Order: sequence, then C-alpha cells, then structure tokens
Amino acid sequence: MNLLESIDKTNLPKHLAIIMDGNGRWAKQQGFLRAFGHENGSKSVKETIKICTKLDIEFLTLYAFSTENWNRPKLEVQALMKILINSLRKELVTLQENDIRLNAIGNLDRLPKSAQKELMDVIEKTKNNTGLTLTLALSYGSREELVNAVRTISDKVKNNIISLDSIDDSIINEHLYTQNLPDVDLLIRTSGEHRISNFLLWQIAYAELYFTDVLWPDFKEQDLYEAIISYQKRERRFGKTSEQIK
Repeated sequence: MNLLESIDKTNLPKHLAIIMDGNGRWAKQQGFLRAFGHENGSKSVKETIKICTKLDIEFLTLYAFSTENWNRPKLEVQALMKILINSLRKELVTLQENDIRLNAIGNLDRLPKSAQKELMDVIEKTKNNTGLTLTLALSYGSREELVNAVRTISDKVKNNIISLDSIDDSIINEHLYTQNLPDVDLLIRTSGEHRISNFLLWQIAYAELYFTDVLWPDFKEQDLYEAIISYQKRERRFGKTSEQIK
C-alpha cells in the first residue's frame, strides 16, 4: 500500500522535529561498533529531508547531538563529529539544489573548531534559500537553553532594557535558540523509547507526540508517512473543546 496517497496535503505539520534514537543499538544488533550505526543513521537523515522537501514541510529539526552526549566515550564523540563534518561537506550541493536553508541550535562553541567552521560555511551559503529550513540541534539541551534565556532576560530587566511586567511568552521566545522557528507540531522519537530527553521542552508545549519502535537507521519513507497519518487523525484543540474548534 502506498501510504503517500493517504496523506492529506492540506493538513501537514508545519514544523516536524525528530529525536533520532537507536543508532548504537542498531549497530550492536549487526555486530558492529556504534559509529557504524551513526553512519547508517545519516542515510535515514537524507531520506527524511528528501521526503519533507517532497511534501513541502516548512521546518524540520533534528536532534543530532545533545549536551549530555559529550559524556559518551571519546572515540564515539570523535566519530560523530567526523560524520557531521563529512556530511556537511557532501550535502552542500544537495541543499542548494533543493533550496534548503541550514540552521543550527545549541551551544555551538563546544563543537570542535573544524566542525564549527564547516557548519557556519554551509549556513552562510544556504542562508538565502527559501524552501525547507533544516535545523540541526547540536550540543543542544533545552534546560541549558532556558537557563540562558532567563539569565539574558534578567540582565535586561536589571539594566532597564525591558520591564518586568512586559515579560510574556513572546519575550521568552525571542531569547531562545529557536527564536526564528515556529512551535513544533509533530515530534517523532524512534527506537521505542518514550522520553523527550531534554529536547525543545518549551517549543513542544502543544506538539503531537509519536513514538515508534523502529531504530533510526531503519526509519524509512513509509515510517514517516505512518507518523504523519497518525498526526492527521488527531484533533488539535490547544486547550479548547471540540465544539470550539469546529
């Protein structure tokens, strides 16, 4: 069955976010090192981006590396950074051909200088593209993001740049890494885990959550379609009643 035919093109998530989980377990099942799983996971990234472009989804945010991931074995972290650099170099042409704008959120200063340079180079070269906005969450942690926002806002209040009474949702949004992104509509997590893992805690306040047992390297086109179809079957009320939104 072609699930694409079941998708309502008028009811797509504007902002799709994905926690790409299961690379290590996938590699272990194959009898390989964890780095092999990350390399194969990058293939699922390419396919997901391709599908989002085909469906005209406007924003895709991928949880690529968390602040907690720095605590992983040194060799695995080095492998992940190498994959990141190589992917950025190889995929620039594809991003340009498909009018994709690259964005990144997180504590990017913690990335190796070589990774920072490659990342900023691709961001600069794609900044005028008007299609899909692809955001990589790198060295990202939502709690750290919120703490930084509170510190910055507090400093502005202290220096009379903004008033205490003016602080609302929009002010907080303006001080987050995601200030130029809309709230998440659909959050997908692969590998059977049912956690958010410190990802976009503020931005997913009214997101629909979708969990699948599929490990990330095995996440294919039909899996994404299943997630979107599940999303489209739900009634998004944003605190209202069913009668109010009809």
